[in-house]
Amino acid sequence: MRSYSLTSPAKINLYLEIIGDRPDGYHELAMVLQSIDLADRIDLRSISTDTISVRCAHPQVPSDCTNLAYQAAALIAAEFPDAFAQFGGVEITIDKHIPIAAGLAGGSSNAAAVLVGLDLLWQLGLTQSELEELGSQLGSDVPFCIAGGSAIATGRGEKLSPLPSIDNLYVVLGKYRNLDVATAWAYQTYRAQYGNSYVAGKQDLKARAAAVHSSSMVQAIIHEDPIAIGQRLHNDLERVVIPAYPQILLLKETFQTAGCLGAMMSGSGSTVFALCDSEQQAQKVQQQGRNLAQPKDLDLFIARLTSTGIQVLSSDKD
Repeated sequence: MRSYSLTSPAKINLYLEIIGDRPDGYHELAMVLQSIDLADRIDLRSISTDTISVRCAHPQVPSDCTNLAYQAAALIAAEFPDAFAQFGGVEITIDKHIPIAAGLAGGSSNAAAVLVGLDLLWQLGLTQSELEELGSQLGSDVPFCIAGGSAIATGRGEKLSPLPSIDNLYVVLGKYRNLDVATAWAYQTYRAQYGNSYVAGKQDLKARAAAVHSSSMVQAIIHEDPIAIGQRLHNDLERVVIPAYPQILLLKETFQTAGCLGAMMSGSGSTVFALCDSEQQAQKVQQQGRNLAQPKDLDLFIARLTSTGIQVLSSDKD
């Protein structure tokens, strides 16, 4: 049976600004996204039946049509019925390492890996932009996860502009196992509390979204200035998530006092990351986090920033 194995990296937000409302009900965003080498492994295998199967040992990962990886396969099958008929169904096995519901785009990255893998498995010959367009139908983070690296993301997150690689830095990630923050709740709460400050008018929304291209964060990345990058970390969603979950603030402050370049919640949470200029600094920050973990339900990871998104690990074309 034909098969492909792919790596499915997580992402963090170095910058997240909520600009206003969109006609489609989403928020207009301006973000700087960054891939890290904490990754899941996705194995795709052709099967003789015309079905889509998802397997994962993690108890919180669904195996039905609510899984974004399943939805990615179903989308490809619907878009390319002849290929689905020719090659048959697919078995998707997810080896999960990215924390669940953590603001790290684990589900989106899995979906991106399925899109890339099925393009190869079914010999579709899709371009990266075509894959990203398909990915945008599944979720705002999926297009970024395909290419990965460093990028400005605007719109609802699907409009991407690549940035120079900053893969020489490390992050320490902290995630309480029993603390999950719902993305929809975070954005809805922000709208309820701060909606009166949103930019109004189509042209104003476009102008503010475009301004991120010349922002101080982007300039810090272009000039490869780790100190400035750490100083300019920003996430609007902290304004609503931290008051509701004070342990996130405690973890962020713990990381900051350990001497990192900067610390921030990623996405809608609940992961907090500390940006570090070396692996040695990251190990020091990680140890500080371990000293905090009371009760012992805090998972801590060290990862490196990476310039790549979905990558093929191996293939069996027989």
